[in-house]
Amino acid sequence: MNRRKHKKLSGRLVDAALVGDLAGVRAALRAGAPAETADTAGSTPLYLASVSGAADIVRVLLAAGARADTESGIGSEGTPLCGAACWGHVEAVRVLLEHGADPNLREDHGTGWAPLDWAEQGAHRETADALVAAGARPRESGPRA
Repeated sequence: MNRRKHKKLSGRLVDAALVGDLAGVRAALRAGAPAETADTAGSTPLYLASVSGAADIVRVLLAAGARADTESGIGSEGTPLCGAACWGHVEAVRVLLEHGADPNLREDHGTGWAPLDWAEQGAHRETADALVAAGARPRESGPRA
């Protein structure tokens, strides 16, 4: 695939994930869009779907080859699991965990918060419980403010 087509398909995939368009995500993937891609800001389709709680899109992207622990953004967004946990999207959290997302992986290249920190900060008890059941360990000093 040439660069222009790759860029166009990647853009279609990112846009579809951003707006929660499952049919658009599937169509972009069928057309050859790589599941592991990002827009110019570094946002991955998997991160965008996770933050919005679109578990169905998360599942499709993971099945198509998106990696569960790829950090999104250029140092300012985080991992899909952190994004889903931050907003209490427990179904997206469960899908990511089922596909091997590390429940203890801290964002910002290992220096930021872990998914459990985000879930607890947002008072998302069900999400925090799912993370702990998957092996998430709380910080000794708790989440930072």
